[in-house]
Amino acid sequence: MTYQRRQTHPVTVGDDRVGRITIGGDGPVSVQSMTSGYTHDVDGCLAEIEKLAAAGADIVRVAVPERKDTEALREIMKATPVPIVADVHFHYKRALEAVEAGVHKIRLNPGNINDRDQVNAVIDACKEAGIPIRVGVNEGSIIERKDKQKRQEELGAYFEGHRSGHLLAIMIAKLEEYLDIFTARDFHDIVISAKSMDARLVIDAYTEISKRFDHPLHLGVTHAGTRETGSIRSIAALGTLLANGIGDTIRISYASDPVYEVEDGVELLCSLDLRTRKGIELIACPTCGRIQVDLFTLVDEVQKTLRTEIELPIKVAVMGCIVNGPGEAEGADVAVFAGDRRGIIYVQGEKVANVPEDEILARLLAECRAFEAKVRAGEATLGQKVVDIVPPDPIGDLGSGVERIKSGLVESITVEGRST
Repeated sequence: MTYQRRQTHPVTVGDDRVGRITIGGDGPVSVQSMTSGYTHDVDGCLAEIEKLAAAGADIVRVAVPERKDTEALREIMKATPVPIVADVHFHYKRALEAVEAGVHKIRLNPGNINDRDQVNAVIDACKEAGIPIRVGVNEGSIIERKDKQKRQEELGAYFEGHRSGHLLAIMIAKLEEYLDIFTARDFHDIVISAKSMDARLVIDAYTEISKRFDHPLHLGVTHAGTRETGSIRSIAALGTLLANGIGDTIRISYASDPVYEVEDGVELLCSLDLRTRKGIELIACPTCGRIQVDLFTLVDEVQKTLRTEIELPIKVAVMGCIVNGPGEAEGADVAVFAGDRRGIIYVQGEKVANVPEDEILARLLAECRAFEAKVRAGEATLGQKVVDIVPPDPIGDLGSGVERIKSGLVESITVEGRST
């Protein structure tokens, strides 16, 4: 399925050395993440950036709360493999210093800088450098915190009448207020974010914003929690928006190793056919009472091994029984489905092996490696079914069925018109 992307004004981040990423327009949806260490630790920061890039991050953001962080940016910009965004809050000079250091984009919240001249100085610097600015109206930063009376009024409006309607209104009003500042400076290379910890509010906010502005959108669920809970919240919101053509760049946020953010963001885009997959696509059974091999250990070992070895997007199915196995394996390039301590292995629908459980992993891995080699040599094509899978005889083909029936361990069953 091809999703009809909402058309937005494109902006570009990057340079000749690291390459250029287009956000919006016809540019593919990109994946972002943020380093978790101190930016002034140049070696540590670069190590994190490289790790995130290797996992599939297109853009990486770094925090620059202090002057020593923007000073470190000069060295980081010389070696980073991907475009870098400087995260600026409160201190406008950090933004100016980041621009001078050659950063590729600024993340700015005008509401955190009271002096309009200071905001204008940042806008003018970015305009002169030709770099975009992301403007955030995230839930945690738009409600007034310095004026307690005003904050109480806004919070009261939020909880009155509608679950999130008033907060959504505040988000849009604040966004309009911020964008007026940029319009006055004739600056239009803007990316918008409107994050919340509430997945439903995120969907509503970006849907409404997409109707009102043509700036590219940076999607995310903020403060999503651990990977276990945050993945559900993030995918619920971001998957819904992307499937409706809304969103130009994404960041999944976890209170965990940011590499997981990238891996899950990439998988989300691949699942929606918004990104070309690199490496295997693994299909595997859920738990059920029909499984007769140690399926979950097998799945883990297959994924762990092939993730580092296979570069082509080979679809691999690891199924625990013959009920759903043939159907799931039908569309896989390499597949195994198991019976009673055995596994039958197929390559593009053609049966190539019937092995005992302790040989399944080695044979499956070997077939995956051999298949990738054939594709690279032009002898096979990804996703091409050679023959139709014929479901195996659950008595004879899986090895132990006949002997079990003769021993009275299972009842007689009928297979393909014959009773045993």
